[in-house]
Amino acid sequence: MGFLDLLEVASAPILQVLLVSALGAFLATGFCDNLLSPNFRKSLNKLVFLVFTPSLVFSSFANSVSLDDMISWWFMPINVALTFLIGGIMGWIIVKCLKPNLKLEGLIIASTSSGNLGNLPIVIIPAICNEKGGPFGDRDSCRPAALSYSSFSMALGGVFIWTYTYQVIRSRSIRYKALEAADDTLKLPNRDHEANPQTHLLEDHQQNQNQNQIGDTENQIVRKITTHTNVCFQHKLVGTLTQVIQELKAPPTIATFLGFLFGGVSWLRNLIVGEDAPLKLIQDTIQLLGEGTIPCITILLGGNLTQGLQSSKVKVSVIISIIMAKFVIIPTIGLLIVKAAASFHLFPSDPLFQYVLVMQYAMPPAMNISTMAQLFDVGQEESSVILLWTYSAAAIALTVWSTVLMWMFS
Repeated sequence: MGFLDLLEVASAPILQVLLVSALGAFLATGFCDNLLSPNFRKSLNKLVFLVFTPSLVFSSFANSVSLDDMISWWFMPINVALTFLIGGIMGWIIVKCLKPNLKLEGLIIASTSSGNLGNLPIVIIPAICNEKGGPFGDRDSCRPAALSYSSFSMALGGVFIWTYTYQVIRSRSIRYKALEAADDTLKLPNRDHEANPQTHLLEDHQQNQNQNQIGDTENQIVRKITTHTNVCFQHKLVGTLTQVIQELKAPPTIATFLGFLFGGVSWLRNLIVGEDAPLKLIQDTIQLLGEGTIPCITILLGGNLTQGLQSSKVKVSVIISIIMAKFVIIPTIGLLIVKAAASFHLFPSDPLFQYVLVMQYAMPPAMNISTMAQLFDVGQEESSVILLWTYSAAAIALTVWSTVLMWMFS
């Protein structure tokens, strides 16, 4: 296929996502009487999380994943970890160069390190297999593999997001709230401009004392935070492990493990997969539920991004830096890593698998960042602005990267 033909194939699923997301954004406005209201989005999101996504994950894994596949995919967890590591370093560089508000530090690092490794790949990557003349083979063989790769990516991404990203935003939010409380408590009294010179001298002396007290108090707060961090390291470690366990207990993750189990154990697979399977009806029912995942996720994506239209509290330089890091620098580094790993035969030679590995570096920030900002009540509007602009840029960036990668791996 020519480059323009590949561009057409790559742009089709992106345009589909944009159209359905635009519908979700429209439903969240007053023109539709706020049909997609925040409360309704929360309820629908829970339904997707508890029912639709686990059904899609289980059905795709049970149908197309074998024990040999599980062993051959060992590089994907390492690749996902590298996306978070490289993205975290890029976010740290942006913070050091631009010196943003403390409230934004955690959001910047989280935005560059945590990609949308679940919902968006499940929508985009299998859709490429639906296009005629795609570079990854016919639809019957391409789509199940794409769903399996995307589901495994979602499970891995969820674990990293709710451990690494959660701790990044949590630690910055605690420090920000502590310093904000110190500023509110230690405010200087207003000067009385009608006072006599002696009063001014006394007030100047008192102001110097207050300034010294403020400096000492802020230093004490920072020292307390640092000391608390060192002393409570074990408690944080326990908390992190608890969060990992909670993530492993999440329905999509459980569905991934069960899908691996039924796909890898032949006698379990024969119970639900195949024309003569005795429990084929159960698998068909689960597959039917899973088909509701992609439209619901995409509509929710558009509805959630409308929050960013109501605020502009993030500097342009910060947004541009995040976009350049997320869609130019990090994917380029990821492409070099995947090409180097492929030269050493560290994973299957399947072009679709290599395509998924590189696309993991190019995904926009995870939507869960907004959830965490709301959870800690810090930077909610700022996170909405960052997500709005990064997902707007992703419409172009993902199309370009998808086209280039299909051209390279086809």
